[in-house]
Amino acid sequence: MSARFEELAWSETSMGTLSLRRRVEPSILVDVYEVKLGDEYLMSSLFTTAEIELARLGLAELNRDGLDVVVGGLGLGYTARAVLEDPRVASLVVVEALAPVIEWHERELLPDAAGLAADPRTRFVQDDFFALLGLDSGLDPASPGRRFDAILVDIDHTPRHVLHPRHAAFYTPNGVGRLKRWLGPGGVFALWSDDPPDSDFMAVLAHVFDSTQAHEVRFANPITGGESANTVYVAT
Repeated sequence: MSARFEELAWSETSMGTLSLRRRVEPSILVDVYEVKLGDEYLMSSLFTTAEIELARLGLAELNRDGLDVVVGGLGLGYTARAVLEDPRVASLVVVEALAPVIEWHERELLPDAAGLAADPRTRFVQDDFFALLGLDSGLDPASPGRRFDAILVDIDHTPRHVLHPRHAAFYTPNGVGRLKRWLGPGGVFALWSDDPPDSDFMAVLAHVFDSTQAHEVRFANPITGGESANTVYVAT
């Protein structure tokens, strides 16, 4: 068995101390990979169902091939990997604010995301996703003005619980409207949230998009022995 605890990477960033850790979860005796920003847990490989469903639910709204996709927020890579598992995907741009997170994937420190960085469809952009939305060049600096079939976002905990105060402006009609600008005709925006469906944010989406849904994604929680749930918002 591997060591019970190991710190795989540690960096000081503009948002605080970022660390990637691996530990053995005693209740099920499996390796768990966790990300912390300061004292706050950002994500865990123990709970990835909704991150994967973010990709699947978003792409399910599209009925065409040759899909160009953006993922905002790389994290442990589960959403990006699920995007690449869809054979219709032609290209994937992953926008991640923190350079060390991209480096974890380039060094293949995360077994479940192995091959993500090496896939020829994938390109990493190290930048502030929310800031790029407001620039005329858009989300792909290598192709200014480029539009996409789907933009999938997993950055903040919820529309109300954000990682940085400047993110809050995104979860408004003007903020979501800036994102819509970078979708092609019939394009899809999907967002992960740790909270149950939020009627106020649904109203924001309905103000900007033609069709909106909130999917409650339930999954087994081996720590509590019960179930937990996240939300995936999908707007077209």
